Formats: sequence, structure tokens, C-alpha cells
Amino acid sequence: MPPGPAAPPGPAAREPLFRDLIGDVLRRERLAQERTLKDVADAARISMPYLSEVERGRKEASSEVLAAAAHALGLGLGDLLSLAQGELVRLTSRHVPGGSHGRAGARYDGLCLAA
Repeated sequence: MPPGPAAPPGPAAREPLFRDLIGDVLRRERLAQERTLKDVADAARISMPYLSEVERGRKEASSEVLAAAAHALGLGLGDLLSLAQGELVRLTSRHVPGGSHGRAGARYDGLCLAA
């Protein structure tokens, strides 16, 4: 019996959300420094429950909150965004054959922010 038509490809892998990437980076940096959520929240002048929500990707934090959290961890906002971008590349490059490519096969090696 000849093979039937090829099955349509499955759903594309879900792109990671920015809030999840940022939260993961913040939590990883905090734990690497062996600091408590309370310690970092106090240093950043953010409520502990709010910082917890940001770390878990439940809240979209403003740039001011992200900068405060980053500074409390000894990072600049650019450092935080760069680490999140590296995480995005790591996560998405395993889902796209040949790495992370945009339209027409252009490779994105840098962080791009738009207002």
C-alpha cells in the first residue's frame, strides 16, 4: 500500500515570553548570590510579593522596576537584558533548524528593542 499524504507539521514551538525570560534571569542571579527574595526586594525597594511575581513571570514589570531589581543584584539594566537575550537565543535556537533565524534566513546576533 503506498504511503498516504504527509502529515501536516505539528504546532510550532511556543516562543518564550519576555516576562518569563526576565524572571528566570532575576531568580537565577539572586540564587547564585545566595540572597533571599526579601533581601533583594528590600534593596530594590520593591515589595517582596511583587518581586516574587516578576521572578515567576506572572507580572510584566516596568523598566524602572527591572532596573531597580537589576541594580539590587549588582547588574545594570543592560546586563539584565543581555542575559535575557542570551536565554532567548539558547531556548529558541534548539527549535529552529540551524539556529535562530528570522525572515529570509537573517541571523539575529544582538538584542533589538523597540519603543
